[in-house]
Amino acid sequence: MGGYENGDSPAAAAWEGGVILGVDGGTTSTVCVCLPAAMPPPEAPGSVAVLSRAIAGCSNRNSIGENAALETLEQVMMQALTMANTDRSAVVAVCLSVSGVNHPSDQQRMLDWIWKHCLWGHRRWKSSESSWCRSCLRRLGGYGIAAQALTAVIKSHDGRGPQTNLTRDIIRKLEISSPDELIGWAYADPSWARIAALVPVVVSAAEDGDKVANTILHDAVQELAESVVAVVRRLTLCGEDGKDQFPLVLVGGVLEGNKKWDISGEVIKCISKVFPGVCPIRPEVEPAIGAALLASSHLRKESKLQNGS
Repeated sequence: MGGYENGDSPAAAAWEGGVILGVDGGTTSTVCVCLPAAMPPPEAPGSVAVLSRAIAGCSNRNSIGENAALETLEQVMMQALTMANTDRSAVVAVCLSVSGVNHPSDQQRMLDWIWKHCLWGHRRWKSSESSWCRSCLRRLGGYGIAAQALTAVIKSHDGRGPQTNLTRDIIRKLEISSPDELIGWAYADPSWARIAALVPVVVSAAEDGDKVANTILHDAVQELAESVVAVVRRLTLCGEDGKDQFPLVLVGGVLEGNKKWDISGEVIKCISKVFPGVCPIRPEVEPAIGAALLASSHLRKESKLQNGS
């Protein structure tokens, strides 16, 4: 992404044309970047001029509830604007990439909220575009992996499952004295973000050779690969004979590389057995910048249409 200081970008002089916001909202954290709307298309992803970057907590409505999720989104966008020494009146486009918003009715409510509560009624508003992350099943992401680990610890403790080092590691991580306290810990705050934060513990245990942790990760890999295969087939991305090449963008904290247990690599291996033409791509910029660039592209297209070019 390149180094920069909030409000101290070389692109600051372009603020006269307004700004664009790109948001990447997930279960663990939410990131918002602010870009100058007047910037030309970047020559390379890494050359994007970022005016500011703000970080907030979870914005997944399924994890913390709709009101709390919307509060997080408003907070992170207003923070990014403040860091860029501007305000909401300068926003001309916004793109949200938000997990937990799946049904068309959810999307419409989100759009209505943006217009009414966040970027509403300003004459410099030109367009809005929403990019929605597709959630598969809970068990495919960090929440699912961690939830299975907690279940494995409880089963091990009461004799229904094999012994696992996850018991020691999770107890140490949560600073509790016994697995008996896990149920109380989970019910005290059942948010996805809090549980998903245990994923590094599971990966570490798997890398150290724990069989239960390895089984949990292998199951998650298989589920995710099968979901990708189903989408590819439904959209015929692989061609009629299943041999065409197609891109697969790897995004998300769970898919980030680890020293020994490479989750994304294992997913690609599984998919390659069915579709040898899969071409994995790792983004050159973070998702929030990608969202902002998508909004910028939409804005340029709209401007050309209005100008008849």
